[in-house]
Amino acid sequence: MSSKANTVSVADLEKECPGLKFEKMTEAESAKITKQEEDLLALESKVCSHGDTVHYAERPNFFETCEGSFLYDGHKQPFLDLQMWYSAVNLGYANKRVNDALKNQIDKLPQLACQYLHKEKVQLADKLVNSIKRSFGVDGRVHFNVGGAQAVEDALKLTRKNTGKSRMLAFEGGYHGRTLAASSITSSYRYREHYGEFGDRAEFVPFPYCFRCPYEKKVESCELYCVQQIERKFDHEYTSWWNPKTKKAEFGAFFIEVVQGTGGYVIPPKGYFERLAKLCKERGILLIDDEIQMGFYRTGKLWAMEHVDAPADVMVFGKALTNGLNPLSGIWAKEELISPDKFGPGSTHSTFSSNSLGTAVGLEVMRVLEEGDYARSVPEKGKYFLDILKDLQKKHKEIGDVDGLGLALRMEMCEKDGFTASRRLADMMFQRGLEGNLSYAGQKMGLILDIGGYFKNVVTLAPSLEITYREMDMAHDLLDQLISSCKKEL
Repeated sequence: MSSKANTVSVADLEKECPGLKFEKMTEAESAKITKQEEDLLALESKVCSHGDTVHYAERPNFFETCEGSFLYDGHKQPFLDLQMWYSAVNLGYANKRVNDALKNQIDKLPQLACQYLHKEKVQLADKLVNSIKRSFGVDGRVHFNVGGAQAVEDALKLTRKNTGKSRMLAFEGGYHGRTLAASSITSSYRYREHYGEFGDRAEFVPFPYCFRCPYEKKVESCELYCVQQIERKFDHEYTSWWNPKTKKAEFGAFFIEVVQGTGGYVIPPKGYFERLAKLCKERGILLIDDEIQMGFYRTGKLWAMEHVDAPADVMVFGKALTNGLNPLSGIWAKEELISPDKFGPGSTHSTFSSNSLGTAVGLEVMRVLEEGDYARSVPEKGKYFLDILKDLQKKHKEIGDVDGLGLALRMEMCEKDGFTASRRLADMMFQRGLEGNLSYAGQKMGLILDIGGYFKNVVTLAPSLEITYREMDMAHDLLDQLISSCKKEL
């Protein structure tokens, strides 16, 4: 498990880590870059809104280049990225095949109004539809949009049009975007607090978060008690969600993530979603699977839903479809929900929805995924990385829980008791990683992490699917250094 960092040469290291380069700058060059960045930060504080997430960091970084698993700042210092833009860049930064697809389309058909057809849109939709047919045996169609939240909005429209209902079920800890409609099914109140009343806000139920079970049960003996608490809501008319006389539920759909993303990469126990899907089907509630973070082999399968025997009625996807290169998202829905007579022309639209650049890039991404061996390599790498986290857990009692499915991994930071959530430790790790004062093989490096979880204490790890074993060993040592240095100041 140890990376032999002290014995490897820089030349060998660069060879084993595609995209890694150690370049030196003179003190004068470095000082010039520092001054430029200070001036830019001063300007940014005057002209840029702080309404995005840049200022989650105490001192935001400027990055200049990227390749493989690495970002580089203006000082040419490498940062190993273990979150890859919230799982948007599954195939690594500056992937040549994907980049070339974009360049080719720019020279051929860079712009086209979405009311007209181009072949890449149809070919990409065909690949997506066929992939779902192979996995779940269900016929359907695809509708494209620009971002994940916009695709969620389309799924909400589709639900309302088919069911006539505006009320939805969703999970505590679930995240589906920050547009107004997507915020209504995202559990965090802080995304809604300043934007008026949300009369159609979803009904949120506990996710099966076994490390911090809201019912204080043990997974070995609970018999899926959390599902039982949902089932009992349909027992009779006085448990609020069901009218046995009309045989109708109050809700149109249940929005789920097979593995919670922003909620902290929480993985449910076996059998959970099968039982939940059965309940939804019996009660006429659509099951909508949000694959925006976990799709495209993040969990070791093309679709995270393939891990459970519970086919969805609607699937939402985005992010990694274009390897983060161009905004493109979409929904897939069963034929009976999205057929032309049910969801006709103009049912929903966005100017850039099926843009020619995004569809060309998405088509190439799908080809790369089809030609690769990700169904084998991602679970193998995921097991190796999970073993790394378990090794770190043995060294640091502040790591309360580790888990993973494919290359979607979690490391929950706690106080010394190994359970009480420690947001301060997780925050410090995030900030220190960005400072870039870590070292590997005698070289200065930084570490890109993302923090999620209900208590903002979970290091959520989504490395490139192309990450090498040397880079995972590097991650072990850098995380070990980071945790050790942060613990000294707590």
